[in-house]
Amino acid sequence: MTMSARIRILGLDPGSAVTGWGVIDCDGPRLSFVAAGAARAPRGESAAGRLACIFAALRAVIETHRPDEVAVEETFVNASPRDALVLGQARGVALLAPALAGLEIAEYATNRIKKAVVGQGHAAKAQVQAMVRALLPAAGAQPADAADALAAAICHAHWRGARRLARTVMEAQA
Repeated sequence: MTMSARIRILGLDPGSAVTGWGVIDCDGPRLSFVAAGAARAPRGESAAGRLACIFAALRAVIETHRPDEVAVEETFVNASPRDALVLGQARGVALLAPALAGLEIAEYATNRIKKAVVGQGHAAKAQVQAMVRALLPAAGAQPADAADALAAAICHAHWRGARRLARTVMEAQA
């Protein structure tokens, strides 16, 4: 696929209770908002039930919006091993849904996403939300989870060409 062809990117911000998602179209340097939301499990749901709800919601997003590529925010390592484990399970489900759909998945550190969108790797959530709104005016004001997912998609739109070039160079050297 050429870099000037329209590409649809699904961004994901995995969370144990809420997983944000955002879909953008990238046509060369032009980005446009498609949709955004959050996969939420009902209160009182078991851990397995929460994971199943996230998986089903992400599968529905993929079926509805038909992304070409997926960008996932890497997990921030928590101080609590239990919290890290629970978040890791949600992240695994967030990776599984697009993987089963055969989609290419790129993972980005939180600081890289913030730097790509805001210009600073340690930006506050409110700054990320404001820049997502500025870069994708049709998105309007999005909750933090959806804004973070849109930010992951924007980051991927900026970095995908460099990632492909690096992969091509590495394959040529092999």
